[in-house]
Amino acid sequence: MTVKLYFAPGACSFVPHALLEMAEVPFEPALVKLHKGENLTAEYKAVNPRGQVPVLVDGNDTITQILAIVHHLDSRFPEQHFLPTDAMDRTRVLETLAWMNNTVHPTFTHVFMPHKFATTPEGQADIKANNAKLYAEMLAEIDAIALGAAELGEPFMAGQHFGPVDAYSLVLLRWGGFAGIDPTSYRSLWAHVQRIAELPGVARAIERERLQLNLYKAA
Repeated sequence: MTVKLYFAPGACSFVPHALLEMAEVPFEPALVKLHKGENLTAEYKAVNPRGQVPVLVDGNDTITQILAIVHHLDSRFPEQHFLPTDAMDRTRVLETLAWMNNTVHPTFTHVFMPHKFATTPEGQADIKANNAKLYAEMLAEIDAIALGAAELGEPFMAGQHFGPVDAYSLVLLRWGGFAGIDPTSYRSLWAHVQRIAELPGVARAIERERLQLNLYKAA
């Protein structure tokens, strides 16, 4: 059955991109250039009317939204253990993943695209500054998760297997550079991200998207 992933370099679509590469299964990567508005074309909106990435097409099924795609990939490739099998462990991972997706990610959007939330330069500057501070605090929470896993001797943030929380952590820490945040200041998280970036599957996704992990530039 044909699997196709619509992704944008550096976007949250990196999460399923990395999972597919780690699973080492054949799939067709379809690059969507958000900066050129390719997600707003009639052709793309025929795939996803919301004009968002990621989109996973698995045979006759089209799936959108990170949590739904992660759930599908975990079901599709259970041998990868992308989500824990223990019921409460699974619940906790989904809890963290949902928070990353519905709270941390939108906070960054306020930093990266303040024009969506205010019409005046002053308003946009205020939104950007306030949300950059909030974003830094959220990265500190993720850093604490990475530290906790390391103290337990766990190789990944949810235990013994690479999963979506690891991939999303890489994305969110990388975005910190755009918010004027030095990723190396989060010692545990930075060490974790550097380590998972060396995993062959993750490295392939990074190479395809041509990502630089540290985007911070000192003022």
